[in-house]
Formats: sequence, C-alpha cells, structure tokens
Amino acid sequence: MGSQQHTELNIEVYPLRLHLISMPEGKQRTLEVSKKDTVGVLYSKVSEVIGSTIDQVKVWNYSGQKKHKLLSDPEETLEDAALLMDQEILSEVQVNGTWPEDSMPYENGCSSSGRELALVPAANSDSFFSIAGGPSGSTSATGNFNDMRGSYSPLSLAKDHGLFGSTSNGTSAGPKGLTGLQNLGNTCFMNSALQCLVHTPQLAEFFLQDYNKEINRDNPLGMEGELAIAFGELLRKLWAPGRTPVAPRAFKTKLARFAPQFSGYNQHDSQELLAFLLDGLHEDLNRVKTKPYIEVKDADGRPDEEVADEYWANHRARNDSIIVDVYQGQYKSTLVCPECNKVSVTFDPFMYLSLPLPAKTTRAMTVTVFSGDGSFPPTAYTVTVPRHGRIKDLVQALSNSCRLENDERLLIVELYNNRIFRVMDDPNGGLSGIQDEDKLAAYRLPRAPDHLLVVMHVRLQEVPYGLDHTLHRTLFGAPFIACLSEETASNGLELQTVVKKLLKPLILEQADACEVQAQSSDNGDGEQRGDVEMLEGETSTTNSRMISDKCEKVANNGNDRDVGYPYKIIPGQNPSLRLWNTDEKGTLKDLIVLDNQMPSVFSPTRNNVKFRYVALEWSEGAMEQQYDMHALDSVPEVCEADLPLTSKKARQEIISLYTCLEAFLKEEPLGPEDMWYCPRCKEHRQASKKLDLWRLPEILVVHLKRFSYSRFAKNKLQTFVNFPIHDLDLTKYVARTTGPEFHLYELYAVSNHYGSMGGGHYTAYAKLLDDNKWYRFDDSNVSGVSEEEIKTTAAYVLFYRRKKEGYGANNAEIEHSLEEDSSVGAELGHRFLSTPSDSGSGDATPLSSTFAVSGMFLD
Repeated sequence: MGSQQHTELNIEVYPLRLHLISMPEGKQRTLEVSKKDTVGVLYSKVSEVIGSTIDQVKVWNYSGQKKHKLLSDPEETLEDAALLMDQEILSEVQVNGTWPEDSMPYENGCSSSGRELALVPAANSDSFFSIAGGPSGSTSATGNFNDMRGSYSPLSLAKDHGLFGSTSNGTSAGPKGLTGLQNLGNTCFMNSALQCLVHTPQLAEFFLQDYNKEINRDNPLGMEGELAIAFGELLRKLWAPGRTPVAPRAFKTKLARFAPQFSGYNQHDSQELLAFLLDGLHEDLNRVKTKPYIEVKDADGRPDEEVADEYWANHRARNDSIIVDVYQGQYKSTLVCPECNKVSVTFDPFMYLSLPLPAKTTRAMTVTVFSGDGSFPPTAYTVTVPRHGRIKDLVQALSNSCRLENDERLLIVELYNNRIFRVMDDPNGGLSGIQDEDKLAAYRLPRAPDHLLVVMHVRLQEVPYGLDHTLHRTLFGAPFIACLSEETASNGLELQTVVKKLLKPLILEQADACEVQAQSSDNGDGEQRGDVEMLEGETSTTNSRMISDKCEKVANNGNDRDVGYPYKIIPGQNPSLRLWNTDEKGTLKDLIVLDNQMPSVFSPTRNNVKFRYVALEWSEGAMEQQYDMHALDSVPEVCEADLPLTSKKARQEIISLYTCLEAFLKEEPLGPEDMWYCPRCKEHRQASKKLDLWRLPEILVVHLKRFSYSRFAKNKLQTFVNFPIHDLDLTKYVARTTGPEFHLYELYAVSNHYGSMGGGHYTAYAKLLDDNKWYRFDDSNVSGVSEEEIKTTAAYVLFYRRKKEGYGANNAEIEHSLEEDSSVGAELGHRFLSTPSDSGSGDATPLSSTFAVSGMFLD
C-alpha cells in the first residue's frame, strides 16, 4: 500500500489586522492577513489594494509617525517581522520612476533616501534636534541647567522648539505631552513608569535640551550612554506634535539588552523598573568621568551637620548627574549595639522612599449567635480578635460576650446562599481566610452533642408563568441548629416539637396572644390548634396520604424535587408551614409526615457529630403575620457592625501617608538575617536601627509597599492610603536643623496597580503643570480626570515635587492635617490606624542598588 499523506488544518480565529497608510496620496485602509503569511504575500495584497505592481511598492513597519523598518525579506513571516494587531504599516509607491518626497522621519535617524532627519519634527526650519540633544547650536546643559530651572517648563520648551502644532492662523494647537504608549504585550508596567518619568518637569526640560555633552559613554557602571539616548528619544516622541500612540519598541529593545530581566513579554513591577531606570540614567549621565577613591571616616562624636555634609560631599564627588540633582536625598541611619551600646551613625543617599503599610494587630468581627433551644432570638455580637488569630480566639471572645455557660459550647459556621458553607470546628484554624464580606453564625449547644438537627428555611416565591403563576421554592434566612437524639430524628412529631422551640423567639406579640387565646378556648383542642398555627401537620393517615400523594404528583410532573422546582398554585390548598427531608445542599427529598416513623438519615460524621438536615417550608401568611422574619433573614457580614456604609469601598482599611512615614522612621531591631558587625564587640549583633530624613530632594518618589512576601504566601495589600495632593508637609520629619525651614511638596504623578498579586494592570496619572489639569494614561488611551479621582487603593508609586512658594505647616498644623485625614476616613466609613505594626525594616534603597520584587503581574 502506498503511504498516505495527512494534511494538518489550522483555523486562525483572530487574523492579523493592519492599518495601511498609502503615500503619497495619504489614504488609510484596513487589511486582514494571517500572521503566518510572508512579507511577499503582504506585498501582493498591498499592491492589489492600491492598484500598483509589487516592484513599485515599499512597505514599512510604521508607528508614532515614524518608519521603523523596511519589510524587505519576502520569505519572512509577519509574526517574525514583529507586526502586531491593529498596527500601522506604511506603503510608498514609485511614481514616474521616483519615490515620493520623504517627509516621514525614520527611527534610525535617516530617511529612506539617506537624508539626515530630525528625531522630533520641528515647526520652524531653524529649530531641529541633533542625535542626542536640542536645537542645533544650543549650548550644553552642563553647568547652566540649574540656572535655567524655574524659568522654563516642559511645555514652554516644547513650544520654543516647535513641539507644539499650530492652527491655520498660527495660534498654538494646545498642550502636548498627552501621547499614549502602545502596549507591546504585558508592558503596561513599563508604560506606567515611563509616563511618570517623562512628566517630571526637570527631567522633561533636560531631555528637551541638547544633552549630548552630558552623556558619559565611558562609565563602566553605565550603559555606554545608550539607555539615556533611548529614553531621551522616547521622551521627545511623547512631547512631539500629534497624539498618535507611540510604540516603545526601540526603548524596550535597549532596555532588554542592559537589563535581561525585562526581556520578553513577561509581567514585571513598575517600581522595579523605575529603580533600574533612575540608576541607569544616572550612570549614563554621570558628569564624573573618573571616580575618586574616598575613605569614609567615622563620626567619632562630631556634630551631625558636619558628618552629614562630609558624606554628601563624598557622594557628590563620585555621583554628579541630573538624576542626583533632582531625585536624590539623604537620610540618617543610627545603629545601636544591644550589648555594648555602641552607636554608629551614617548618612546615606536615597532615590526613593519605600514606605510600609502598617496594619492593625487586631480585627473587629461580627458574628450572629443563635440559640440551640429557642431560649433567645438571634443576636449579633462584634468582638475584637487578633488579626492573624485562630478560630479558638474568636470562640473565646464570643463566649465572653454572650456569657456562655460552662456546660455549653459554640459551633461557628460560615453561611453562604442560606446554607452552611463550612463548619469551623478546628480550633487552630486561621482567621485570615475569613473575609469582611463573609457571614458567620455561632450556635449555643450542649458541650458534647452527638446528634445535631440543621433546619433550613424554604419559601414559595411567586413567578409569572404565561397566563398562570408558578411558585419556586427558594432557600432564605440563616439555618437553625439544635441537639436531638437518634429517636427524635426518626419521629415526625418529635421533630416538630424541636422546630417549634427554635421558632418561639421569632413569634410576634400579636401572634403569641392569639395562640394563648386559642389554647384557652372551651373546645378542648387548644393544644392541637396552637400546633396548627405554629407548625401545620396532618395527624390522620388518610390526610397524610393525600398530602403525600399530592406532593408526589407535583414532583413527578417535573421529574425534579430540587429547591427551585415550580408548581401551580392550588387555591385553598397552600399549607402554612411544612417540614421536608433534605440534605446539606437544601435539596428537598420528601415531605415529613408528622405521625409516621421514618428512618433517621444522618450526614457523614464530623468530629464524632452526626448532622440531620430538614427544610421548613414557610407560607407568606406565616412570614407576614406570625413571625419576625427580620431576625432570621438579616445576618450581618463580618465587617464592623458600626460602620455607616456597607459597600466594599467603605470597608476598605484607610491610613494616612504620614502614618506610613512614621512606621518607616520608627526604631526597630534588625532581622536575624541582617546582623550588624559591632566594631567594639567584634561580633555580629542584632542591633536596633533608627532612620531619620536629613536632606530631601527636589522630586520625592514614594513607593507604597503593597506587596508582601512570606515563606508560604504572597499578598497584595488593598489598603486605602490617604495621601496629600497639594500640601505634603515633611518639615516635622526632617532631623536636619540647617537648610530650608519648610519642606512642602505637591503631587504631580501616580503609578497605579489594579488587581491582585497574580494578575492586574498598571496605569498612570500625571498632571500637566502649565494647564493645571490631571490626565489618565492607560497605555494608548489618554483622557482627562478630575483631581478627586486620583486617590484610590490602586496608588502604588507617588511622585511629588517641592513647592517653591507657600508657607509650610508647623507641627501643630500637621497634627491637624492628620485629624482631617481621619475625618475623611470616617466619612468613607473607615477608621484610621493609630498603631503601626512591626512589618518591614524600613530600609531605603541607595543609588546603584537593585530593588528586588519577585511578584508576577498581568495586563
């Protein structure tokens, strides 16, 4: 037999969609091709669309108003050519033997015809940029940058250098710097960090000038100046005319070359990228060509001011760049040996502050306590337990609150969809898995019960059904739990007696009075009449068989006896309250006939306790006239009962940024892995460490440590941090007595992370200072946003600039500000934290160090 040939068929669900721009006519079209097609196939389709031959066409990889690469290999697939969904491509058509006049800038600095082009299009013919800098003929920024600072803004420089478009009458077309960045695949973390950096006023001014002479290509700690050039070119594209989103491919390629951890398209952390960029830009722009060797001297009892200035001078002798000028501050670090009390003081530089988010050590939990014998109605108790405590801590707190007797115990369960979702019978189980939205119930029972009755509640809900109506049985309310013997579990009348006791606290006063009157009537059947009003059941065999047959007939019509089964309303034959056999899921089995014996049905044993499940079917009349259903159907959530709001946002924990700073600056012992070598003891000691702010930078970057790590879990803290927007006053926290009298900052950018530890998305907020408006940068999308929307639980990295004007607040005013923060939290239904926890060492990261974050984040 001959060999059979097998053909493999593949279906491409989402073909590659490309936006074709044809030159010189400027028409735009949309093409759909397969990513497995070759460049030769693309040329054929482009030629067919524009009505030309293949040899008269050039196709370019094009975005951000720039030609990136000529697609010239006909065998290369479009996937290998790195063409992405909804990307632009540019076709040039040869006319009369000549190619169209090249007005499109080429990414590598030259056009297809070989002419040198400006990296950023200029509105004026005498104002264009060199390969690494500003207007030709301009002086270097070295030495005069500080003099220029304050007299220029990014917008004014952009306007002077032709980075603003103009209308037909020559007026300005509006502010720039509102260009988005395309997401190349899980690069939202990079886009968020870049938008915050390019909207830093001093950094934008620097890279919009001629910074060529600032580049240090010989620094062994740098990237040969290539990172600075790539960042500068990207910044200019984002400040150029037009708002077509820019694809930062060239920058990402350069970044991956020098930082392989950012290669590919995996998820990363925006703060980790910021740390690398600031460090890398500093080394590429370091004005110190040869770093001197400096021996650090011990403080030896000298005044702090003298020692700090010496440390700072030594640091500036080796590190001198725009990054140091703008972003770097200095803090005082004090170590004390616990054995000999040796004090070591150093003054170290910092690029940003990584602040912990202190959490409460305790937690308020609300649990509804039910009686197991009907002696009292359901009562909600709010108790305080350790935040990371155990079930036994909650049991103990509840026992004290409800005054549990010595011969009683509490059985705590979690309720979900009106069922018992889980029984918390492990005393060593953790409380951290219980969320604020969960509902907990505790049942007071004898200390050693061996059989428990679980009573779930079913109501008949009327639903229109054509010209008729139907009833759906649905679960509602919180179940009851009571003790019972094995004999009681198999007897319908005994079960009724137990259920009646459980219902007694819910009887309304008027219904109770009617029952007493019925029992005192002269008919002699008062007991039976009272039973009928509370729980209706048939005692004769004939009537029992009639009801059983009727229910069986209804059930068989739908071949289903589940809770949601609908059946027709039969006037005059709708029973009041009935008992059904059921299971832990609330699935109705069969009607319990009160005067019949039945086999006792128990669920599998849990900790030597057997559960028997029944369902109590309520009529509308009983619910409206005889019983208080609110107590049964209003189990509160675990969140604090006294919070005025019940939304998830209102339950969010809220703290002040000042509280985070105080937790960062507090004295605490070093961890066992950070032992300090004491020069006096000649041994490693677990010293105590205290940080103080000493010198603050022009731009203060604040990193909120939302991601926590342990041996067993990784977690993101969703804490709402109430951070000032206009008046962050750090005067109180600066230990240095010389220098500026006040330290007042205002917010201008925020890097946000939405989602959880394993998946999420980054965006940025940035403020254009010249038009005093905030904008949201979400990859390619840029939109205006109100100042009130800036504060969210997603805030991850905050960017502040020092205020040049305004009166700084004194300590009393800061305390008043903290009180105002607390009042804001109260309005949201929150409570501020007053006691910081012992989380984190509070170390700041010095220059040339890597910020380590191992979390995974998704777009």
